[in-house]
Amino acid sequence: MQISLLIAAVAAVAAEPPWYQKTWYPYLFDCSDSADWRDQYDSACSAHSANECDVETRSACPQTCGLCTPSSPKMVIATPPIMAAAVAFLFIAYLYVRIDAFPTGAEVGLARVDELSLKIKSGARQFLETEYAYLAVFVVGLALTLFFLFYLTEDENAYTIALSVSLSFVTGATLSASAGWWGMMVATDGNAKTTAACAGDRANGVPGSLNAGLNVAFSTGAVMGFAVVGLGLAGVSTAYVVLCSIYGDDDQALVMQCLAGFGFGASSIALFARVAGGIYTKAADVGADLVGKVEAGIDEDDPHNPAVIADNVGDNVGDVAGMGSDLFGSFGEASCAALLVGASSPMIVAAGWGALMFPLALSGVGILVCMATSFVATDLMPVRDEKGIESALKMQLLVSTLLMTPCVYALAVTLLPAATCGMCVGGFVVGGVCSSPLKAFFCVGFGLWGGCVIGFVTEYYTSFSYTPVQEVANACRTGAATNIIYGLALGYKSAIVPVFVVAFIVFGAHSLAGFYGISLAALGMLATLATCLSIDVYGPVCDNAGGIAEMCELHPSVREKTDALDAAGNTTAAIGKGFAIGSACLVGLALFGAFVTRLNDTGAKVTVDLLDPLTFAGLLVGSMLPYWFSAMTMKSVGKAANEMVIEIKRQFDANPNLLIPNHPDRPDYDTCIKISTDASLQEMIAPGALVMLSPVLCGVCFGTRCVTGLLAGGIASGIQMAISSSNTGGAWDNAKKYISKGAMDAVIGEEEPETVDNTGKVQTKKSQIFKAAVTGDTVGDPLKDTSGPALNI
Repeated sequence: MQISLLIAAVAAVAAEPPWYQKTWYPYLFDCSDSADWRDQYDSACSAHSANECDVETRSACPQTCGLCTPSSPKMVIATPPIMAAAVAFLFIAYLYVRIDAFPTGAEVGLARVDELSLKIKSGARQFLETEYAYLAVFVVGLALTLFFLFYLTEDENAYTIALSVSLSFVTGATLSASAGWWGMMVATDGNAKTTAACAGDRANGVPGSLNAGLNVAFSTGAVMGFAVVGLGLAGVSTAYVVLCSIYGDDDQALVMQCLAGFGFGASSIALFARVAGGIYTKAADVGADLVGKVEAGIDEDDPHNPAVIADNVGDNVGDVAGMGSDLFGSFGEASCAALLVGASSPMIVAAGWGALMFPLALSGVGILVCMATSFVATDLMPVRDEKGIESALKMQLLVSTLLMTPCVYALAVTLLPAATCGMCVGGFVVGGVCSSPLKAFFCVGFGLWGGCVIGFVTEYYTSFSYTPVQEVANACRTGAATNIIYGLALGYKSAIVPVFVVAFIVFGAHSLAGFYGISLAALGMLATLATCLSIDVYGPVCDNAGGIAEMCELHPSVREKTDALDAAGNTTAAIGKGFAIGSACLVGLALFGAFVTRLNDTGAKVTVDLLDPLTFAGLLVGSMLPYWFSAMTMKSVGKAANEMVIEIKRQFDANPNLLIPNHPDRPDYDTCIKISTDASLQEMIAPGALVMLSPVLCGVCFGTRCVTGLLAGGIASGIQMAISSSNTGGAWDNAKKYISKGAMDAVIGEEEPETVDNTGKVQTKKSQIFKAAVTGDTVGDPLKDTSGPALNI
């Protein structure tokens, strides 16, 4: 629903904002009207005549003369965010050097590891190239549509404005796709090195280790994290500077109107990349699970499983490339929303680019904080056992949040204005609310720490280290039905605390700084995005590493290490989804505020009246849209998985040798890859069209009152469904892992004695309890990796 809000908000910035009308606060624009009160408060201004608020006077009296005549921002102040982005790219270069220092499979005598990694990389590249070819047509078509819409509706400079919006849209879309591509490329290189690090060089007596595997996987994820933030910050900052050079520093309303296209472009790519990647990966995963584990009795990563390569390719195009584009879109939208609302304050504009660029400064400092924090997991907290993995990754989040807090305070008191006179002494007016640097700090802090709370609550409900997932695993003793019942209940319950947290953030931030406060809270939640995304991408890299180890039939100890890394990664991936969903809700609300503000600009005071029948009808329809969207994406996964199951069974029937352990015959992997590719690209269109066309059609057919209800309903319903879906699927996945690691072997051996072999060892994966867990995991796959994550875009 977030992209629906952005579609509505693009038009919201087209007209002059209300602060630009002198009827609001005359003294803000006419120095002669304010001479009396100005002389009372500042001697520096009294030395000049009423209309001589020149550069020297502003320097001595920035908060009084600046209010009379908005000062011209200096472009040099835009340099720090761009420099921070450059630092991110330099750190990425360092990470590449660090990753290259680890041996490849061939260097430790495991050439097969590199061969399989190359095959996975080739499949992922083929999919993204095909997907981006489709999306290129979409981007060009929508850019032309935006051009003609703005060209026909603008009164002055129509051609320049239309071209600026269109190019801004194309830039956002291109960078969003680039973020996904970059992440996929590094992840498909890091998976083989993670496997090699866990295997070690046995020929030379170098043992594999958990710590080495974590270092490779986390460094690989960090490349993705810093690439997303670096590209986003560089893109928004550069676009801002270019637009200001075209339209002038003082016409911030027009600059922001054109800049809104950047966020729209980023989200457009994110939506399709997330949906297509989710359908791809889950079609292969469900097929591999159902036929491989449940029917044929072989592991999903067994080299005899026809869907194994498609499954591993899907981890990269869905959980890496899709997540990269997703969070790039969230970052771009949050930045644009904060800049849009901030530019509506004449006091912030008068204070110059330092105040205007405060949202981007937050992200720039966040890069530096995340860089420092990254050494905690890789150098300061070496992992010695399985329990230490999750602790090291969680410590990343906690440390980055702690370090970021004082930095936010320093930025707020340094960059944001504090008036010495007038209606808001000690602060600034934004959206009719008297705020201040301290209040802005609290707004960012609400988002920063609220995101941390949501992350740890998500971990509690999705990690098998805690009671909720263990209860779900125990429910498998009575079959798949009770497992599904417990999992659904867990998902619904897991939404309670995050929703309360988001509600508190919305109320607190809006009370302190209006919609500007909400947009700052969203940026606060994304301030440590580089760290959050690093531990998120770490998960699929470890999952791929485990799959490669299984396909290469390496020593079981290698798979034990990769499974231990993957189990922690599955939880951190759920934490990442929680961050993305929470921040998307806040960004959506900020954009909703921009939409309502646009309605007020039409001349009459417009409010969202839930007692109005048309508004309430829109609210009901908007609340339904997340369910419609989820139904479409889940059915798409089901259709593709059905084709995959039929193909896998066909290959098993055609070649029974595939069911014989250690047999040299191998299946036809390419056919399964083609099924996932074709299905995902065909099925991504309808859900995307639903999200993008809903607000447009609603507005054209029923007017703005219906659209306000539609958007409000989508926000309220979408966040809860996204959280419950993601956490339900994550819990089922980790319940399966909890059982497969042997945690319930004693129960299985007692209740299913036929699973105990001659040596007294329980064959866990042959038990009915494990099969019930696999069924739950299979049902949860489209919830946690397709429908749930895509709802927040």
